[in-house]
Amino acid sequence: MDDIVTEHAGSILRIQLNRPKKLNAMTSAMYLALAGIFDEAANDENTRVVLWHGAGDSFCAGNDIDDFLKNPPGPGESPQARLMNALVDFDKPLVAAVHGAAIGGGTTMLTHCDFIYAGESTKFQMPFINLALVPEFGSSCSVPARIGHVRAAELILLGGPFDARRAAELGLVTQVVSDKDVLAKATETAVKLAAKPTGALQASKRLMKQPFREQIKAAMKAENEEFSAQVRSEDAKEALTAFLEKRKPDFTRTVKSAAKA
Repeated sequence: MDDIVTEHAGSILRIQLNRPKKLNAMTSAMYLALAGIFDEAANDENTRVVLWHGAGDSFCAGNDIDDFLKNPPGPGESPQARLMNALVDFDKPLVAAVHGAAIGGGTTMLTHCDFIYAGESTKFQMPFINLALVPEFGSSCSVPARIGHVRAAELILLGGPFDARRAAELGLVTQVVSDKDVLAKATETAVKLAAKPTGALQASKRLMKQPFREQIKAAMKAENEEFSAQVRSEDAKEALTAFLEKRKPDFTRTVKSAAKA
């Protein structure tokens, strides 16, 4: 599909999110397509490493809100869940080059990458709480495990933005580089990885990930169920409507509505 571009350079598969005018926001079709690409890459002997980046001024601004409202994720095998499962089971090295907006899923998808190079302009955010939603992609488990509960609470419960330097301080990215060099740096690492012995490389990643995979899968299942319930709540309707109307949400409306009910 045009919204996702793939290209093989030797044994490196380059995946580019390609909706620059929408800051590469994800639609349901994109989630399914991307899941298929990762599943195919996992079984392709000619693919040793995946390099992932975004076109234009951003990596990914999360969900496309219009598409999201038309196709809200439900429990079970939603398009988002398909991609989550493909990522958590992916044994080959995954290198990301990130710049501009990395919002919502644009941040949480990165928790499944092995190397993340962030341009100096990158703005990360997990704003789910602001939309009356919960984290996704297993981030409610992986982020606290990586940086501790207190720091994770700052990012998840307050839902504010943080820059590339802060992400590096927290250990959420590999390195911060200039925007103009970020893709080149990620490509350099991908080339180094592609030259390593394939079997040992994949086995090493699998050994590092295996103790946590079942925890992440359990977290994703719980998140998906909670997300499905919350996205249909009055708070979420108010938050998403306010987002589209470019105004501050008024959650006192939903409290009054619930009280009348």
